[in-house]
Amino acid sequence: MRIGKREFETKGHTYVMGILNITPDSFSDGGKWNNRDSALRHAEEMVAQGADIIDIGGESTRPGYTFVPEEEEIERVAPVIEAVKAAFGVPVSLDTYKSRVALAGISAGADLINDIWGLKYDPKMAEVIAQSGLPCCLMHNRDNTEYRHLMTDVTSDLAQSLWQAREAGIGKEKIILDPGVGFGKTREQNLEVICRLEELDKLGYPLLLGCSRKSVIGLTLDLPASERLEGTLVTTAWAVMKGCMFVRVHDVKENVRAVRMAEAIMGAGGQENCVCPEQV
Repeated sequence: MRIGKREFETKGHTYVMGILNITPDSFSDGGKWNNRDSALRHAEEMVAQGADIIDIGGESTRPGYTFVPEEEEIERVAPVIEAVKAAFGVPVSLDTYKSRVALAGISAGADLINDIWGLKYDPKMAEVIAQSGLPCCLMHNRDNTEYRHLMTDVTSDLAQSLWQAREAGIGKEKIILDPGVGFGKTREQNLEVICRLEELDKLGYPLLLGCSRKSVIGLTLDLPASERLEGTLVTTAWAVMKGCMFVRVHDVKENVRAVRMAEAIMGAGGQENCVCPEQV
């Protein structure tokens, strides 16, 4: 898959997506990078630590978040996208579910659109992505946690997003799926989705796993967001074992190291010789 000027393998390696929140209220780093200079410094740090792509977002999506008007979101993200692309040349993802913000981000140089509503919030989003020719990440999301059969329902919901993408003309080779850890799921449901990631392989698309510092870790370990690194690293190693294409994280250096170590273990003597969880 081509993202920006770089070719990414959809299988056989897990890439690290570094999170750059241009927001005052994100759940773990709100207000740290919400001006151009501080955002650029953090982007530079993440690139130096091994980030393969930078995911820029201008609206927090934490529980109880404050809705940001489109113009304000554009004012937050567009200058930072331009600056990061000019300074580092690293591929840039734009985290938005609004088509007007996506259009502005694409004009500013975004290389991928990361939609937390999987094309279901804004009816124009699929068309905008299709006309741009950019790849996209479509995340599973719901406004409730009521499932009859969790993985069957998650798969069905994602299939609806894929149908919308096909109808708009987004090519199969341009789509990544995200199971939506932390969105429309209880702690127990989040854990189950992470555990059963391989069941989404039937859809035939590469996966992104985003668990970094999320409440599923905090609730499981009884820890605040600032102390969830170890839990995040476990989910990153798990993503490697499950064959995910991307992990989306706050702490790039540590997660890059976790990916490298997990891949070294998986590759020792051939991956087929490793004992995977479903074989135990």
